[in-house]
Amino acid sequence: MARMNTGRLILGGLVAGVVANGLDYVINAFLMKREMDDLIQRLNLNQIVVNDSMLTWIIVDFVWGLLLVFTYAAMRPRFGPGPKTAVVSGATLWIAVCAMFAGLASMGIYTEQAFIKSAALTFVSTMAASLVGAAIYKEE
Repeated sequence: MARMNTGRLILGGLVAGVVANGLDYVINAFLMKREMDDLIQRLNLNQIVVNDSMLTWIIVDFVWGLLLVFTYAAMRPRFGPGPKTAVVSGATLWIAVCAMFAGLASMGIYTEQAFIKSAALTFVSTMAASLVGAAIYKEE
């Protein structure tokens, strides 16, 4: 079995992180703005603290990009290279994260509508980041 190409994995992961950051900015600042404002108000969160968490979320998206490409590289020997494997690996991670957020939704942290909307939008973001990162990753 071939070893992972660490350099291409990191490069693909960072590019996937850029894609995820760009799409997540649009999702959170525009498409989910009303739901996020409602969440902040319902949970009585400090808006300054929420705004200051932006750097953490940027880093999270870069870690997410690296995880997407790592998972693609790990699945590639079994499923073969290409976009089909990128979709399968991205969907695998997306399902895991959605399961965690479903638990938070069941606790009332997220409304059901906000959870469903966010899950659908993050599926798009995840697929885009996974496909771009996978396109950069090569074994050789």
